[in-house]
Amino acid sequence: MTLPATAQATAPQILARCRDLVRPALTQAVRRLHPWPAEMAAFSLGWSEVGGRPVPGPGAGSHGKGVRQALTVLCAEAAGGSAEDAVAGAVAVELIHTFSLLHDDIMDGDETRRQRPSVWKAYGTGPAVLTGDALFALAVETLADSGNVHSGAAVRHLAGTLNDLVRGQAEDLLFEARPWTGPEAVSPQEYRSMAGHKTGALLGCAAGLGAVLAGAPAATVDALARAGRHLGVAFQAVDDLLGIWGDPQVTGKPVHSDLRRLKKTYPVLAAVSADGPAARRLVALLTSGDPLDDTAARRAAELIEEAGGRSATLAEARHHLESARDSLGSVPLAPAAVGDILTLLPFLVDRRM
Repeated sequence: MTLPATAQATAPQILARCRDLVRPALTQAVRRLHPWPAEMAAFSLGWSEVGGRPVPGPGAGSHGKGVRQALTVLCAEAAGGSAEDAVAGAVAVELIHTFSLLHDDIMDGDETRRQRPSVWKAYGTGPAVLTGDALFALAVETLADSGNVHSGAAVRHLAGTLNDLVRGQAEDLLFEARPWTGPEAVSPQEYRSMAGHKTGALLGCAAGLGAVLAGAPAATVDALARAGRHLGVAFQAVDDLLGIWGDPQVTGKPVHSDLRRLKKTYPVLAAVSADGPAARRLVALLTSGDPLDDTAARRAAELIEEAGGRSATLAEARHHLESARDSLGSVPLAPAAVGDILTLLPFLVDRRM
């Protein structure tokens, strides 16, 4: 996508440029899999329907914005490299992201994603686990075989991220068994730490990988990875808001989906930890032992907002967005690429609810 030299690309144009660059290599990588997991991977990526029939039209494969792959490309450019330097890293990040979604849907019991059945719901739990494992292995292989002189450092960078992802997912699952109140309750700070590992780590990896593959010095890699981590926590905060107040046409999931599962997300934890009558009524509702039907879920959402959970989560997202900007400003970077990254930041966080 070529723009006039004087024009500032919009966020959708930036994302489309990066997707167009990465898509051929991503398609080629998925085709290296066994045909069955390759079919399920294509379904998860939005390229095909169940059974392998291709999705027609220009929108095929538009499931998701390609945020992580775009960060890898843009951060390689920001660090003084070329977009082509980053393609293998962008493919690896997208494969790891897809792997994490497959396993996450199984662990959370989510039956839909992006307005379609989850892979485990469409194909079965065992096949979905197998596909996730295949994508995990393919991501490492793609990066190791990239031919980039810095591929060894890139694989090590990715390996550290994978450990962070497992840690974050373990914390998220353990939160489910903890009470809403008392000394064992999950605090907003603990949730923030979990989000930093589970969501922040992968966006931090995406940003850092671009710099690694561009041969950037350690200080530049660290600054870009730190910016990505902050963006990831902001991204998670907005996801938490969408899980309660989101439009199903945007989220692809039923309204109040997180509330119905009594999931401990930031807005709920911030509201519960507040001192006031709305917080106490919310705790009573969440600990009643009864499942949340439509009326109860709607009431819980009202109490969360009344207790300040929604505003606290928006403030959390804005804080990390500003921290991401500060990290980008802490080292010398290519101005044009930084401009593209800064254009993306509010677009990614200010999603529609």
